[in-house]
Amino acid sequence: MTEVIKLTPSELTFLWDECPRCFYLKVKLKFNRPRMPFPSIFSRIDLLMKNFFEAQPTEKLSPELPAGHVAYGEKWVQSDIINLPGHETGVFIRGKFDTVVAFDDGSYGVIDFKTSQPKPYHIRFYGRQLHAYAHCLENPAPNKFSLSPITKLGLLVVEPNDMIATPEGKIGYLGDMTWTEVPRDDQKFMSFLDKVVTLLELPDPPPAREKCTWCQYREKSRNTNF
Repeated sequence: MTEVIKLTPSELTFLWDECPRCFYLKVKLKFNRPRMPFPSIFSRIDLLMKNFFEAQPTEKLSPELPAGHVAYGEKWVQSDIINLPGHETGVFIRGKFDTVVAFDDGSYGVIDFKTSQPKPYHIRFYGRQLHAYAHCLENPAPNKFSLSPITKLGLLVVEPNDMIATPEGKIGYLGDMTWTEVPRDDQKFMSFLDKVVTLLELPDPPPAREKCTWCQYREKSRNTNF
């Protein structure tokens, strides 16, 4: 093993899909895109959801879940080094999960909260992120937080579609709550990581995705000497 590279669950979703060149530059060369402002309201909504479901029984999340309760929220996890066959580069995953539920049978589930409209592609897209957390929990680095076995992965998606006013003059949003289970497929996740490591072992950054506006901006800056 010649190198060990850190991966984050968010890099394996958003950045990987957006542009392989930007992914390579950030993950391997530590050359980040400029940080964009993130509307604080979304962080606030996310926190309200987590606080609302804290310690609640799983039936409050979805009747499809086994009996249990919400046990952990927002904990940092880190995997042991992952050595994939045929590669000299090792990787490890570090990130902070949304929520973990503890089932009465002694197993656990990893859940992400989303404020969105449920869409089929969410299973593939966010599935990588959920698999990354599950791998960290079951294969932790020494002295890092661990739980096992992880038997459920899924998304709890809330889609606001109405408003309500209270006599006290407060306004509330009403919405549909959808549980979307993500099938556990560790072999598929490892095959995905194999593609990631193959890209990271390239001697030079790969071509940009055609529609990557960040790479277009960099190229235009170089061409105009700005």
